[in-house]
Amino acid sequence: MIDAIRKYRVATLVLLIFEICASAVALIFYYFDIYGFQEVEHSFIYILAVLAVFLVVDCLTLFFALARLNKLRSKDDFNAATMIGPEFQEAYEFGRVGIIIVDEDNVVLWTNGFLQGRQIDLVGTELMHSAPELVPLTSSPSTTRRKIEFGEKIYDVCYLSGSHMFILRDVSDYEEVVAYNRDQALALGIVSIDNLNEVSGETDETADVVNDVRSELISYFRSYGVVLRRIRNDSYFCVATASSIRKMEAEGFSVLEKVRSLVVDQPTKLTLSCGFAYDMPDTAKLNDMAGNALDVALSRGGDQVVVSQFAAGLRFFGGKSVAQEATSKVKIRSTADSIVSLVRDSTEIFVMGHADADMDAIGSCLGIKALADWATEGKKRCRIVYSPKLFEQKARLAFCGSFPKEEFEKMTISPEGAVREMKSTSLLIVVDVSNPDLTISPRLLEKSNKTIVIDHHRRGEKYIDHYVLSHVDPSASSASELIAIFLRYATANPPIPLPASYATVMLAGIFLDSNYFKSKATGARTFEAAEILKDHGADNARADDFLKDGFEEFELTTKIVSSIETLETGAVYCAAEERQLLPRSTLAKVANQAMQIKSINAVFVIGRTAPDKVNVSCRSDGTVNVQLIAEKLGGGGHFQMAAASFPNDLCKAQTVQGVVDALKGVVEQYWDSALAGVSAPSEP
Repeated sequence: MIDAIRKYRVATLVLLIFEICASAVALIFYYFDIYGFQEVEHSFIYILAVLAVFLVVDCLTLFFALARLNKLRSKDDFNAATMIGPEFQEAYEFGRVGIIIVDEDNVVLWTNGFLQGRQIDLVGTELMHSAPELVPLTSSPSTTRRKIEFGEKIYDVCYLSGSHMFILRDVSDYEEVVAYNRDQALALGIVSIDNLNEVSGETDETADVVNDVRSELISYFRSYGVVLRRIRNDSYFCVATASSIRKMEAEGFSVLEKVRSLVVDQPTKLTLSCGFAYDMPDTAKLNDMAGNALDVALSRGGDQVVVSQFAAGLRFFGGKSVAQEATSKVKIRSTADSIVSLVRDSTEIFVMGHADADMDAIGSCLGIKALADWATEGKKRCRIVYSPKLFEQKARLAFCGSFPKEEFEKMTISPEGAVREMKSTSLLIVVDVSNPDLTISPRLLEKSNKTIVIDHHRRGEKYIDHYVLSHVDPSASSASELIAIFLRYATANPPIPLPASYATVMLAGIFLDSNYFKSKATGARTFEAAEILKDHGADNARADDFLKDGFEEFELTTKIVSSIETLETGAVYCAAEERQLLPRSTLAKVANQAMQIKSINAVFVIGRTAPDKVNVSCRSDGTVNVQLIAEKLGGGGHFQMAAASFPNDLCKAQTVQGVVDALKGVVEQYWDSALAGVSAPSEP
């Protein structure tokens, strides 16, 4: 049939050229009166008559061509019918299958009647545009397929490029069933009322607030068709559908803000932490996903919802409140005793912080070493994973300068050496970091069979998931604070000894992360930790010396601060020069110094920390969740202190200006969500 069409095209083109040439010659003869053409009687009428003859010939040709094509098409249908039976068309209709054949110019030549009238042109045009995007089938590279939507219909389309044929199958009903099943898929969740156990000896007013929170909680979830069942005094188990979860996601889980508004005048803030999971057919795994999502919400400080969708990662909503400091010492004692027990059951202990280790990471490592030495009475080796290249300059100088060379070499081990000596009976304790990619030695982490995680940063989507014990407390100002509290409240009589040199470095870590007790993360426990360290002989003057700047660094930080620029949101940023290499601690110092200026509620400092790496240090006064901004840039951290490094999985920027541009876009998009007290999605 296609060969016949090609022949008709050639014949039509020849006829058209002949008619045009004949008409042109006649007009020339008439206009220039060649051979006295104008003197011929009714010469112009003759010309019109010839044109009329041409028109009749064209119509007859068209009619003959259409008749011939219809005959050929009928013959093709007849041949197909003889192969699969006389019910060929019925088979098409029963299977809801359509066929469209086009030529090289994408003109629809033939259909099997599946589409009618105007639909043929519209669907044909849509197919022409989508043909290059069709996905190749594994069986034949020349055969491709995909789904397209046309009006209320959804077609599964297969394209055979060799024969210019589209095969359409109407899958609208099937897609409706799939969509319905997807919407009605089981979703599980756990809702926890934060700090409810902290409200002891409830007054009538407090009891009324608790009842109001429970009532608001039940009313909100009931409006979305979610079934709640109380499983503990402060927790509920939820059964919902995937569509219910998506609807609550769309409006940002406003229940967080509603509950927060009920307790705005209360000394102990009751907030919600929720974990939901869906898109997993295995109910047991779905329940585990919901539990893990709740753990993430709690480890990030509570007052937020974490949604875990299978194969889609975690999405965060809320998280606009500073974590409330835990006052119960029972959990602290239990965690400390668990660490002691795990240390005693291991043959050797390795302690590791994060890459570009600062004073807090080193201090917390030393605190763990003191605990391990006491627990094993010095009979088992506890070594700190150390690499000069992976320690900040001030931290490296403080660490090396606090101990004699022989003692320093005995208490440290290189990352490569730790990987070689790691055994199945060894214990790895990771401090001041919970993201496996940010540790000093990710290889060591992968090889470890027993890992303890102790951190004070809000937990992100990437987390050390193969741990035997995890203690993440974002209400703490520093990891050194957590370790100092462990040393005080562990079941030990007499108390666990801590060398004065260890205590001094730990105090410097608290100074650094709490900005000399000026950060809003500073709580009563922070001062208690400082008191504990002073009792063990910490030298606060020496700790302060560890953090002091040289003249050149002071000049540099002042210069960077002077480059402050204000964004439309009110936040400010500073950017160092493109070719200038800076330690991360300098960026943090610039951020802390900028926060001393009045009317600044959030600052972002950008600078190059390595030839191929650009860092951002984020600080706020507690009115902005800079962790959310940092997460959108591929980093993480604390509510008031966060950071990000480039390039990363989310942003490939490798220049300071590129990071500045990325920061501006993220701040503009997520600023309202980052403002404390605002409930809005913060998905990764």
